[in-house]
Amino acid sequence: MKRSTLLVCGLTVTVAISMQAQTARDVAPFVSVNAPILVLNHVKVIDGTGAEPKEDQAVVIAGGKITSIGPAASVQVPAVAQVVDRTGFTVIPGIVGMHDHLYYTDSITVQVSEHGELGEPGLLAAEIPYTAPRLYLAAGVTTMRTTGSVEPYTDLKLKERIDSGLMPGPAMDASAPYLEGPHTRFAQMHELTGPDDAKRLVDYWAGEGMTSFKAYMNITRQELGAAIQEAHAHKMKLTGHLCSVTWPEAIALGIDDLEHGPVFSDTEFVADKKVDLCPQASGRGNAWSTIAVDSPQVKELISKLVSHHVAVTSTLPVFESGVPLRPRLQARVIQAMSAESAQSYLSARARIPASSRMGALMRKEMDFEVAFVRAGGLLLAGPDPTGNGGVLPGFGDQREVELLVEAGFTAVEAIHIATENGAVYLGRQDRIGTLAPGMQADVVLIKGDPSKNIEDIENIETVFKAGVGYDSEKLIESVRGQVGIR
Repeated sequence: MKRSTLLVCGLTVTVAISMQAQTARDVAPFVSVNAPILVLNHVKVIDGTGAEPKEDQAVVIAGGKITSIGPAASVQVPAVAQVVDRTGFTVIPGIVGMHDHLYYTDSITVQVSEHGELGEPGLLAAEIPYTAPRLYLAAGVTTMRTTGSVEPYTDLKLKERIDSGLMPGPAMDASAPYLEGPHTRFAQMHELTGPDDAKRLVDYWAGEGMTSFKAYMNITRQELGAAIQEAHAHKMKLTGHLCSVTWPEAIALGIDDLEHGPVFSDTEFVADKKVDLCPQASGRGNAWSTIAVDSPQVKELISKLVSHHVAVTSTLPVFESGVPLRPRLQARVIQAMSAESAQSYLSARARIPASSRMGALMRKEMDFEVAFVRAGGLLLAGPDPTGNGGVLPGFGDQREVELLVEAGFTAVEAIHIATENGAVYLGRQDRIGTLAPGMQADVVLIKGDPSKNIEDIENIETVFKAGVGYDSEKLIESVRGQVGIR
């Protein structure tokens, strides 16, 4: 390795001051690397673009950015750089989590009447503002979209404190409260009264600092259209977990993204589907169980998505949690839960019937996602940490990448989906999502080689966010036994 003695003193001083400011009291214990100029030497590089990995590389980081990447034998490095030899390690871009909530539904309080019906006030989701950001960052998520809020001012406060360097966590695209219609099951969701109300809410939350929007299951076509138009007027995007509105209807209205994939959320094939009404869950499952991914109907849907540039967000872990006979949760995941949350999850898991159709539906969703990408679609990735409590922040993002490989993508393709694709959707691909000179130094240092063994993506040593390295193990240990409490 050649060493260059060229160094601008002013830059060094500026970088040092900036990094000192970032290591606030609640952040400093987790910072393991904070050098003005750093070299990750002798690493394999998976750059996030989908290109083949490169062996024995040196990654030079200064001023929060990547300044150069190249063969370790020839990269020029300033003499004062801290050189970290990581032979046997791989670097990937920071994960861009596109369905990463700040709440956890194993802690939902459900009021049930004596007749077994959902009582008042309905489902209540528990915000976990302390544990979620730490777990996301520990797992390599350096940017995340909250994809629907139940405590919007808490989310905004978290974003502010993380951006100010006062607490550890990913950069956030903060989604506003759900745009939901009447008869929602969730006590924390406002019920829209019409298109004007939808427009009013989008305008209000844009003014409060939210940066994206999400429509939910009982919204009407008119309300959705008004919300999309207003979001676009603010130069923001709107995604949807839909039911009352079908995917083709939403595409025609100009929606930007659709969550979960169609097998679990597109109701266009449900028999006797009523306009602007969400069918019963049994009808939704029955519809897609009889539709083949290579059928003309599904090919037409994919064509509409691609031609209208509508993204789809894959959330395979939340479906896996309801599939019988799948692998048990790892000890590290169970250990992160509170005792009550762990017991609740294990009990819910034990109640899944062996005859459940979820496995077949999940496989069909996987096949759809592969077909969508092969047709030119933009697939995003996120775990959706909801359901029966088996999907946790961060751990679920890693599992999503593993399940994309099970779906049929190569490991390099799966990492591309979880990194650059999210950056492209957010319009930040010139700063994040890939590893190249000039890009923000969001870099995940992994022991092993996920291009050959995708499970190695769990073996994270250090997560660099804008050049500051965070100790993954310490972040995880700091929330042990607490997920579900706060």
